[in-house]
Amino acid sequence: MRVWVDLTNTAHIYVLRPLVERLAQQGHDVEITARPLSQTVQALEGWGHPHTVIGRHGGAGRAGKARAAVERVAELVKFARGRRFDCALAHGSTDLPVACRLFGIPNTTMFDYEWATTQLGLNCRLASRTLVPDAIPIERLERLGARGDKLVRYPGLKEEYYLYDFEADAGVLEELGLDPARVLCIVRTSPAYALYLGGRESALLPRVLRRLAEDDRTQTVVIARTPEQSNAIDALELPRTVVPRKTVDARSLIALGDLVVSAGGTMNREAAVLGTPVWSIFDGRMGAVDELLMREGRLRTLASPDELEPAKKPGGDGRPLHRRDPADLLRMALPWIVSPESG
Repeated sequence: MRVWVDLTNTAHIYVLRPLVERLAQQGHDVEITARPLSQTVQALEGWGHPHTVIGRHGGAGRAGKARAAVERVAELVKFARGRRFDCALAHGSTDLPVACRLFGIPNTTMFDYEWATTQLGLNCRLASRTLVPDAIPIERLERLGARGDKLVRYPGLKEEYYLYDFEADAGVLEELGLDPARVLCIVRTSPAYALYLGGRESALLPRVLRRLAEDDRTQTVVIARTPEQSNAIDALELPRTVVPRKTVDARSLIALGDLVVSAGGTMNREAAVLGTPVWSIFDGRMGAVDELLMREGRLRTLASPDELEPAKKPGGDGRPLHRRDPADLLRMALPWIVSPESG
């Protein structure tokens, strides 16, 4: 069968890669389209799977996003014409459900943060299936148009599926010139381009970086999302602070690190799954998945940098503490797939 996968952010590559690889192993033809945002194209090139880059990001404002979305949908329609896709899949793409509706292609939209209501309301209503973690209450999903047989909820976190067979690579420490004897701190900047944040950067971020730099025992790696964020952090001229300018193995950094402070969502959840202490400085409304992790004590919110007490974490093997088979997620994501064995 011919399957279309659309990727609109870097994190979506890691979510869907295990599913794409299983589809390919089963003999299905998977074509990938990708929007250039953050390190998405770099990460895809590192993966090596063939892909077609389509569209652009419209910035943090509604008008710019709307124009970029209209343009990209038109380009996706042109791309899909004549390719005869049997089904399609995306995590968070606002463009794929529109294009698929025009062609009558059954498709699934996935997400795990329910408060991006403008985009999700459109996605849930246009997509054939909505696949989300069971931590999100049904009443929050119904308001988005995800209800009845269209709504499917999976157990656990998406990170537990795509980190299923993950093993940390200590080579990333040498690659970045890090000292294994120091306390390794990983910091993630905010997705300020997201509509639900309205262009806001985290006000806590510079204070967190200064607090960590003041402690001689620490070294900090900042995973920035845009060149502008990287430049702003470099301008602080903080000691023992590394801002990579190319895609790095952030998951290995998290697994080998001693603490994570993140203004995003996915990296918080990866740290929780990999057993690394993590604090959130996310400025948006907390989603149900993060609320669950907070109740379980696997995620904390940071009100002040003074709350951080950098220290080496207890030893671990860098493997996930919680894991689930991606094959189960694939079956829920694409019920239209017919395995070659079954004919």
